[in-house]
Amino acid sequence: MVPSVPLCWLPLLLHSSSWCVCICVCLLLHVSSLCDVAGVSGQYPLVQNLTVTEGGTANMTCRVEYNDNTSLQWSNPAQQTLFFGDKKALRDNRIELVRASWSELIISIHDVTLSDEGMYTCSLFTMPVRTAKAYLTVLGVPEKPQIDGLTKPAIEGDHITLTCMTQGSKPAADLRWFRNEKEIKGAKEVNASGKTFTVRSSLQLHVGRNDDGVAYTCKVDHEALTQTPQQATEVLEVHYAPHVEVTPSLTVPQEGQYLKLECVSKGNPSPDPVMWTKDGGDLPDLDRMIVEGRELTFTSLNKTDNGTYRCEASNHLGTSSAEYVLYVYDVPTILPPSTTPPLHPILPDPTALLGTHASDPSVTGNRDPNAIGQHGTDHALIGGVVAVVVFVTLCLIIVLGRYLARHKGTYLTNEAKGADDAPDADTAIINAEGNHAHAEEKKEYFI
Repeated sequence: MVPSVPLCWLPLLLHSSSWCVCICVCLLLHVSSLCDVAGVSGQYPLVQNLTVTEGGTANMTCRVEYNDNTSLQWSNPAQQTLFFGDKKALRDNRIELVRASWSELIISIHDVTLSDEGMYTCSLFTMPVRTAKAYLTVLGVPEKPQIDGLTKPAIEGDHITLTCMTQGSKPAADLRWFRNEKEIKGAKEVNASGKTFTVRSSLQLHVGRNDDGVAYTCKVDHEALTQTPQQATEVLEVHYAPHVEVTPSLTVPQEGQYLKLECVSKGNPSPDPVMWTKDGGDLPDLDRMIVEGRELTFTSLNKTDNGTYRCEASNHLGTSSAEYVLYVYDVPTILPPSTTPPLHPILPDPTALLGTHASDPSVTGNRDPNAIGQHGTDHALIGGVVAVVVFVTLCLIIVLGRYLARHKGTYLTNEAKGADDAPDADTAIINAEGNHAHAEEKKEYFI
């Protein structure tokens, strides 16, 4: 850059009349210097860093704002020239020219690998040469995960460890566990292998019957998997001993009704078939007691069906059983309606069905498991009559006892008063009364 100020003032020092010419020359030189500065600043190449997924395509762009027909060049991290202007310098079929002009140079790299990652340089061949650097980041795509450690089938109570592994991720991927749709936490382990990472995640399980049929899913989270998530799923199969329950179709079974007892057994493997017994023995009446699979059906109940029915189911892991005590009630009797209207409203007795018409278990010798306070109105009436009779009898005994006690005391007293002179008891009583009269006459009064 030429210093314009000293040159402008030099003619003034030599001759004062030439100051106008000097000012013009100074202005021209200053404008020329400003143009040179603008040209230099506009001739620096402009680039940007780029991130691409392994196997994808990287478009490398280099631009210049002001260019005086100077060539642009792209070179790789090994400082090998890829393109000089529109001329290809490196024999690599993956690298192609997109656009070449005096203001920009764009190239593309197909099927990017991890070895393509690094610092790329764009050069502008001016004096001196000006350069700009762009870093190409290649993301390693993680492989589909694999789940190991699953034993099929697992036995209830076992402790197993599920391990999920994925390879080839860059940066290291994240592994997430799901039990059906609910996320659970596992233990993560990361190991580097070259430029990529191998990630493992383990899950400790204490197997129970509730885990039978549960799907455990391992899902990979990574920034390279934006559209195609990677995951693996394993369904856990658990074998366990059966559990049995008996479910009746009627709550209060009565004579003549249809009854079905269902043996609900849960186990893996399925405990088929089930075994029905009555009171520890075989079923007595197979014509009315029909066994179909897990169900025991009574076509028409009667009193002989009373007893304890047992359902038993088993598999190779164990045996389970359940019992049901059957008590058959009498059919309730319906009385004909009365023609005389009642003086007082009669409320229905909710216990009439079970209390009045049910059979007495003490008479039949069978225990009634469904009985709930069987008391009839006739029992209350008999109890009231007995209470009245007992009360009246007690009152009569008390009155008679008091009467006898009083008369016996008077007899003994009168007999004692006349016993000294009388020959018998009657004379003693008469003498006692006479002596009592004389005793009143012989009273003395002291003044």
